[in-house]
Amino acid sequence: MPNEELKDYVPIPIVVNIEEATKQNETFRTALWTGNHLQLTLMSINVGEDIGLEVHPSVDQFIRIEQGRGLVRIGNPKDNLGFQKRAGSSDAIIIPSGTWYNVINVGNVPLKVSSIYAPTQHPRGAVHKTRADVVKTKT
Repeated sequence: MPNEELKDYVPIPIVVNIEEATKQNETFRTALWTGNHLQLTLMSINVGEDIGLEVHPSVDQFIRIEQGRGLVRIGNPKDNLGFQKRAGSSDAIIIPSGTWYNVINVGNVPLKVSSIYAPTQHPRGAVHKTRADVVKTKT
């Protein structure tokens, strides 16, 4: 998979070195695989930026950090993110459905993460080059 096109391999079986593919990704979010019940995305979050405060009412999420350092903030309601922890390479973050969260890049290199949603969260083939592109699609 390294140096291959990062695109949505809509549900055909794939084998991927997730660390290499995640580090290769330069977009804020790219869907790498979208099935009927699960989705894998890759994200690159610039220094000082964040995923953005969000909640997925009916989606559990698994995030794995491949590069960089993040500050994880989780809680309910959205103005009370009482759980805070720093996370780095090889750490996993698990977010239950209905829980508010944000991950902030507190390192000095882009924060590279892979994220699994179950069930799927984004349209098949989704590519958001920047966080601003995500905001545009939500309005």
